[in-house]
Amino acid sequence: MPRATRDGVSIHYEYDESEGGGTPVVFVQGLGYGRWMWRWQREAVADDRDVIAPDNRGTGRSDVGLPPLLSRLPRKLRAPLIFKLAGYSIGGLATDLEEVLKDAGVRQAHVVGASMGGMIAQRYALEYTRAKTLTLCCTSHGGPDAVPVPDETQEFIFDVPDGASEREKLRHRMRPAFTERFTNRNPHLMDRIIEWRLEQDADDPAREAQAAAVLDFDVSDRLEGLRVPTLVLHGTDDRVVPFENGLLLEEAIPNARLERFEGGSHCFFIEHADRMNEELRAFLADHD
Repeated sequence: MPRATRDGVSIHYEYDESEGGGTPVVFVQGLGYGRWMWRWQREAVADDRDVIAPDNRGTGRSDVGLPPLLSRLPRKLRAPLIFKLAGYSIGGLATDLEEVLKDAGVRQAHVVGASMGGMIAQRYALEYTRAKTLTLCCTSHGGPDAVPVPDETQEFIFDVPDGASEREKLRHRMRPAFTERFTNRNPHLMDRIIEWRLEQDADDPAREAQAAAVLDFDVSDRLEGLRVPTLVLHGTDDRVVPFENGLLLEEAIPNARLERFEGGSHCFFIEHADRMNEELRAFLADHD
């Protein structure tokens, strides 16, 4: 069970070796999500290259790194304290990623990030030297020009029904991330995703600490200095991070190309996994 450590916090990661000779790829997931969210993409590239899949701080088998007493407070008391005083930062999560790749002995990697993971990827590529390319899915550069998460979506994510079970809470929070059509047509898969989330996702205090990092993120005035090839992928019907943010990234990053997923949701990489995998494999092959 490989682990990297930063500031006394242990960060777990998986390292899957392949017989291929391509540059390794590291997958960085979104707010609260576990490694399960990349299972389709990991399988798609596993024959050609090594795969590194960290658990973000507070997620899966990684340490939370919050004061224990704070984590035990009721949400009404805990959340304001976390957002004001104890939240994570995207810069800190990018440093966690650097420690993971250093521990894994990876000199260069293709960095693939979705949502919050895309923010971590941007900050990482700006501040460290191991990123060979960036693939940014359903994400934003932050700051005042970014299109915010709609209020309705925020209510789904943070205000769950009273008395709901853990499974019911997860279903409620996931609704804006998928299209209703996909959810209705794939009930068994959605059940499996619930089980994966129960096993791997961040608990509430860690989710709040990650959300604080997202709210403070802004690299909008730094992206002109980003020189690695960048593929931006975004669903046009994203109800979490609106599609306009993909357009802003393409405009701000000098060597970026945007691929639209028409009608795609926030989790388009699951709903349209086949096309996502084709785009990703081709991009990585072009830049090995």
